[in-house]
Amino acid sequence: MFPHSPGVYRYYDSEGNVIYVGKAKDLHKRVAQYFVPKERLTRKTAIMVSKIADAQYSVVDTEADALLLENNLIKQYKPKYNILLKDSKTYPWICISADDYPKVFMTRRMVKDGSRYFGPYSNVTHARNLLELFSSLYPLRTCNNKITADAILRHKFRPCLNFHIGKCKGCCIGAISKKEYNDNIEEIVRLLKGGGREMIRHYRTLMMEAAGSMDFEQANVYKEKMQSLEKHYGKSLIMNASIGSLDVFSLVFDSGEAFGNFMRINDGAVIQSLNLGFKMNIEEDQADVLGMFIAEIQSKFGSLSKEVTVPFRPDVEIDGVEFRIPVRGDKLALLELSAKNAKEMRFNALKQREHTDPDDFRQKVMEELQNALGMKELPRHIECFDNSNIQGTNPVASCVVFRDGVPSKKDYRHFNIKTVVGANDYASMKEVVNRRYSRMLAEDPDDIPQLVVIDGGKGQLAFAYEALSELGLTGQLTVIGLAKRLEEVIRVGDPYPLFIDRNSQALKVLQRIRDEAHRFGITHHRNRRSKAQVASALREIKGVGERTEQRLILHYGSVARIAKAPLDDLASLVGNDLAVRIQEHLSKEII
Repeated sequence: MFPHSPGVYRYYDSEGNVIYVGKAKDLHKRVAQYFVPKERLTRKTAIMVSKIADAQYSVVDTEADALLLENNLIKQYKPKYNILLKDSKTYPWICISADDYPKVFMTRRMVKDGSRYFGPYSNVTHARNLLELFSSLYPLRTCNNKITADAILRHKFRPCLNFHIGKCKGCCIGAISKKEYNDNIEEIVRLLKGGGREMIRHYRTLMMEAAGSMDFEQANVYKEKMQSLEKHYGKSLIMNASIGSLDVFSLVFDSGEAFGNFMRINDGAVIQSLNLGFKMNIEEDQADVLGMFIAEIQSKFGSLSKEVTVPFRPDVEIDGVEFRIPVRGDKLALLELSAKNAKEMRFNALKQREHTDPDDFRQKVMEELQNALGMKELPRHIECFDNSNIQGTNPVASCVVFRDGVPSKKDYRHFNIKTVVGANDYASMKEVVNRRYSRMLAEDPDDIPQLVVIDGGKGQLAFAYEALSELGLTGQLTVIGLAKRLEEVIRVGDPYPLFIDRNSQALKVLQRIRDEAHRFGITHHRNRRSKAQVASALREIKGVGERTEQRLILHYGSVARIAKAPLDDLASLVGNDLAVRIQEHLSKEII
């Protein structure tokens, strides 16, 4: 029997392995939600419940304690059905060593030796830029010598090149006092904690004081430090200083995955940012995923700020922390910036998967397209139609086919417009759609596509939909129009176009199939125009039929060369009388 207390529960399989770890405000109520009739559970959750052989729990004092304990147990046991952190790479930290004369350097490994660590930094360039800033402001040592007061008194070390070129103050030979050196270290700590503006104001005050006492050389030192800080923080994202200090969390969900971004704001400036990915092995509430994200950040950064900006409320309450959902102003802008970073992480993860796991990549793209268009099933089979004509001449259409996100060129089809006279794109579209699917219904009705894309706007889409309605197919597939101007998706019966994220793979697939249909149709149209031009130039001559035309074109290569050919040479192919007529006719037609 589980108590009505906050805590963490663990499910075990028949072999004694932990398969799920969860937290709860009320253990009794939360665990009872799993043991209900199977039809009330989601499919993946029902599978997990069927494998539970034993359950244990740990009671804690608060929800916050339960959150942290859950996070630690998941890392320890790596349960099969839990939300698992996908980002296994190590992030860089800036370390200040625990020495009498500390070193400041970047590392990816934390050692509990008394050193102070700041970070982690998701962007290594940001960490390097900070180290360059510190190097320009404070000439600190970079050597690995064990510098102590005794070693300095015994003259154990000789100054290195950095001392002679002014990049180190020479603490190894006692050229700088321990207090002065560590004062510089404390200023670096203040900068790492987000005190950039405070340090700028501090140096400005010192500069004015030094100038007032006629110490212009020292005033210039302070001025250079102030300008270096202003230059560095001028490149940073500076929000309204009245925002103060807060943390920002955002999440983007994609099927069984979630991508999160965390930002820490101090004095209105973004001082830390970290992206993390999560894999959900069973259906999880978004609030649960956000709670897991918050626990992971706590384990990396320690305590949260007193104010935390979130897109929705997490499933946990933490003493001393206020969760807020902004609706306007600078804090909403920060949340949107954080979400942009999370979306960028999702995009990059998907692009990387295109090369490392192309099958999974295509599956994700199909799922993204399905969700974007609100389809009932995955669009594994997509067909796209495009019309081509010049002022009504040689009207043609093309149909290209994509299967599982890649072109299926053996299924491409060309159509010569037969029943439409003149430049009528709408009627032409209806004809080719009708011809395509009436034949498919007769020959292979099981191969009907899930998605039909029409290259055009509302007019072309309406006529294509009319053809599909006459064939009784509108209930079996989704048909959309893709307009070129703004890349908007047109849907039947919807007065407002759908705008898919321009950076999404879903839109890129639609653009690719549309461009492929246009290329395929234009190529066919050019070939027809070329043949028509040859026919109009030669077939009008009395005595020139299809075979004579082919013989001449094969021999000379073009109508222009036929017109320039010597009469004797031409007569050897077609006879003297016909050669004369050809030359006379082409001399009028070909310029």
